[in-house]
Amino acid sequence: MAKKDLPSSRFGRAARMALLGARTGAGWVFDGDGKKTAKAAAGVLGQMRGLAAKAGQMASYVDGLVPADKREAFEIALGALRAATPASDPEAIRAVVEEDLGAPVGELFASWEPEPFASASIGQVHRATLIDGTEVAVKVQHPGIDQAVESDLKNAGLMANMKAFAFGAKMGIKEGMDEMAEVFRQELDYALEADRQERFADLYADGTHIRIPAVVRDRSSKRVLTTVMVHGKTFEEACESDPALRTTWAEVLWRFVIHSTIVGGVFNGDPHPGNFIFHDDGSVTALDFGCVIEIPPERRAISRALHTAALTGDLPGFYTASRQMMEMPEDEGPPREDEPLFHQLVLKFCRRLFDPIWDSPYRVSHEWAASLVDDCMTMAKKAIRTKADEMITMPEGMMFLNRLQFGFYSVLARFDVPVDYAAVERDVLGLNAPAPLDATS
Repeated sequence: MAKKDLPSSRFGRAARMALLGARTGAGWVFDGDGKKTAKAAAGVLGQMRGLAAKAGQMASYVDGLVPADKREAFEIALGALRAATPASDPEAIRAVVEEDLGAPVGELFASWEPEPFASASIGQVHRATLIDGTEVAVKVQHPGIDQAVESDLKNAGLMANMKAFAFGAKMGIKEGMDEMAEVFRQELDYALEADRQERFADLYADGTHIRIPAVVRDRSSKRVLTTVMVHGKTFEEACESDPALRTTWAEVLWRFVIHSTIVGGVFNGDPHPGNFIFHDDGSVTALDFGCVIEIPPERRAISRALHTAALTGDLPGFYTASRQMMEMPEDEGPPREDEPLFHQLVLKFCRRLFDPIWDSPYRVSHEWAASLVDDCMTMAKKAIRTKADEMITMPEGMMFLNRLQFGFYSVLARFDVPVDYAAVERDVLGLNAPAPLDATS
């Protein structure tokens, strides 16, 4: 695994992003299939790590972020970035572990592999064993990553692009920037992540569908997170598996998102496909709880009403719940011609997000997932020409919910199987009696 210095200064990181922008700007035009452009992007973003690498990882699997004719090239090049960003120096990593845990690595672990088996935007993961023989995965932050993230947070262009992807550049831009900054800073606190991981473990304690690795508390700290090792299929291997298994895994992932969001009141805002391990019994292990968003009880109730309306074919009720979810001034009913066009676009977009429920069983496709991102970009452009008093301020948490939706749908598209998502939701929400769906409007 390649090791490269981590540029952490604001100027150094901004300069690399500017160079990348110049390269890719020309690349879209002159680089026929996109391979050279994608390779250049992977190299720059991988060396930078931090939020820049997160942006590259999203481009590697979220449909619609790069032109369709370049998607394969970017998925291959940035897929390597998604699987493993360049690693940090083994001695520097060892120093982080020993400083945070207060003892030599040889005393903390019975065995330690200096080469990581995975490296991501914030940290890298090493195989180790505890004194009692338990096999563990030890995630350690890249040295200097805190400064790198702070530099990225001050890069207005990078942050604006990430926010525009989440929904639109004008929908409460200051509030959105502040929310993103807070969440990304929280990802640097592995002690907080350990708390969140244990919360999810409590939600799925039976392990029937979703498994959550146990945290080893006495080998964890703010920059080190040790969990019990889990073995299984990678996302890439899962995508090549039998269709029946792919169907089961898609159902489980849908159950995971709906249950944690509506029942548990919390969701994991990073649907990175590398954050899941797939098992032959149909269960899925979920990893990485750095980006977790709390859902207040009142918004959870609106979400339940929204999903229940879709499941029961109540289109007027669905639009009313959508208006409440988006905190729109008009509080009930379908889109009307006499209300601002931007409001109508938002409501129609909410309706499209629920196609897998309205039309269940549903095969999520690359094209459909990409069209949602296209719709979002269209709304972002429309927002620029919309009067301030006709705009909608992005509700708290909605940006990361959109990030979850876009990434999650792109993951399901790679399974390429029809799934009865409505049946899964009815089971999760206790609505087991099927109802005829009417989504003609």
